[in-house]
Amino acid sequence: MRSPLLSPRWLGIHLLAILVGVVCVAGTAWQFVRAFEPDREVITNPVEDLAGAVPLTDLLEPGEYMHPDSFANSAVEASGHYDADAQLLVPRVVDGVLGYDVIVPLVTDDGAAVTVNRGWAEEGQDVPPVPGGEVTVRGWLLPPVKSEGAVPVEVSEGQVSRIATSVLINEWDHPLYEGYVTLPEGDPATASLVPAPPPEPPTEITINWRSLSYTVQWAMFGVSAMVFWIIMMRRELRESRSPEGQPAAAVS
Repeated sequence: MRSPLLSPRWLGIHLLAILVGVVCVAGTAWQFVRAFEPDREVITNPVEDLAGAVPLTDLLEPGEYMHPDSFANSAVEASGHYDADAQLLVPRVVDGVLGYDVIVPLVTDDGAAVTVNRGWAEEGQDVPPVPGGEVTVRGWLLPPVKSEGAVPVEVSEGQVSRIATSVLINEWDHPLYEGYVTLPEGDPATASLVPAPPPEPPTEITINWRSLSYTVQWAMFGVSAMVFWIIMMRRELRESRSPEGQPAAAVS
């Protein structure tokens, strides 16, 4: 005996129920993502335009602690000369290729130095010399790389494991500013190197309560539709099994 749930009318109901279920799942997922996505109005330390760079000395003094949430991503300007003999390499893998961030101290007129990230070079690539004489650089000030965020590697002579003042103070003889400056594309010191991309502005995640309420509503509507569909099928099956002319018992 053919099931009554396979009649043309019921096939249409099944199709409608599946369509409603798919729409509700999609709506629930979409609203859930919107409810917890980073709020662009709560960006912390947005990346500043280099055209508005301020002197590094306006923000920090040599040896002064730099809180990651204070001056990170600030556009800064510094003048001095590169200590070419103190240049170091920091191993870093990019897209599966081993290479090195090339860092060098920029010694300012007061004798203190700020770490400058010239860019990335693939392993075996010749690194061009730094510009000589007095230079002025503009770049983004970033906090030191934390040890827990660095991949442990064995370093050779002329290399360090990460860009951090606590590490570099043992390599260089200059008083150091906290953090380091990453240079933009076009700076003479980045010639033939891959400049580090501008830092991503950190964001805070805030809950969008309206989207979260819509998430619950979509989910409840989907569940209700599926329950109603199941109840209708049970009722249809019960009625089809009842003796002809005798009403079916109520579904509990």
